[in-house]
Amino acid sequence: MAALSWSEKVLELLLRMNRREKNLLPVCVQGQRIGWAVQTVAQHFSRYPAVFRLSEGSSGCLELNAHLKSPQERTTALQEVMESLRSQGIFPCLQEWRNEHYDVKGQFSDPTPLLSMERAATPLLGVPRYGVHVNGFLRRGTDIFMWIARRSLTKPSYPGLLDNLAAGGISAGSGVWETLIKECTEEACIPESLAATAKAAGTVSYSYTRQEAVYLECQFVFDLEVPETFQPSVGDGEVQEFYLWPLEKVIEAIAEDDFKPNCALVVLDFLIRHGYIQPDKEKFYTEFVENLHWSLGTS
Repeated sequence: MAALSWSEKVLELLLRMNRREKNLLPVCVQGQRIGWAVQTVAQHFSRYPAVFRLSEGSSGCLELNAHLKSPQERTTALQEVMESLRSQGIFPCLQEWRNEHYDVKGQFSDPTPLLSMERAATPLLGVPRYGVHVNGFLRRGTDIFMWIARRSLTKPSYPGLLDNLAAGGISAGSGVWETLIKECTEEACIPESLAATAKAAGTVSYSYTRQEAVYLECQFVFDLEVPETFQPSVGDGEVQEFYLWPLEKVIEAIAEDDFKPNCALVVLDFLIRHGYIQPDKEKFYTEFVENLHWSLGTS
């Protein structure tokens, strides 16, 4: 069997990151859909009738009980359910408990969250998760070099794999720009004055199901051009090392298993936006673009 080409490996990665189970149940709060749940997961939640109501049929949904009126009431009730399920060891994703909350909204731009919930628990309800990823790069003449991080071996997810210069989830109560500055300073010791020059470059979104958990993720992407004199350094311990690689080496690396999958997608998006992947030369160009911007609102 012939070895896969670079293009075929990248397409395989994209399809793996956009592979969702069919017939998911909508998850609703106060009539607003906030996520999607696998049928078997919804059955587990239905064992907590004080918090969840499961309706069957073609218009079925898993809904937070209407008597939970305020965001704080919903947050507290849901936290108790998730802690109970965690203690039972039913769902693998709950073993990555972070003691970090994400806001849950109908739309990301909504000013007030409907509730907040433990980060590790969000995939059980298919709640969209948002983060910030930073492409750090510099120019040497016509050549581009990119700063790549290697994740700490103690990270609960994807330990030791390659990552973007700085990245992190948007915690409850935080905004996109606030998260950008925080992750740059904490992970890579990037001065705030330099981090503030980052340019917004859109989003990368994807969705997949793994072990009954539905991962819907949207990453706000930023390009940060740094001077030749810049040198990132390990900050909060989430990164063990940084490399400055020519773009050609980065291009090869994103097709291999040594790269954290979603970070490879962020680099792929950079390559397309900066013209390093051309529609007349890349046979999977349209597939690449489509699968970098998966709609989080479809089942």
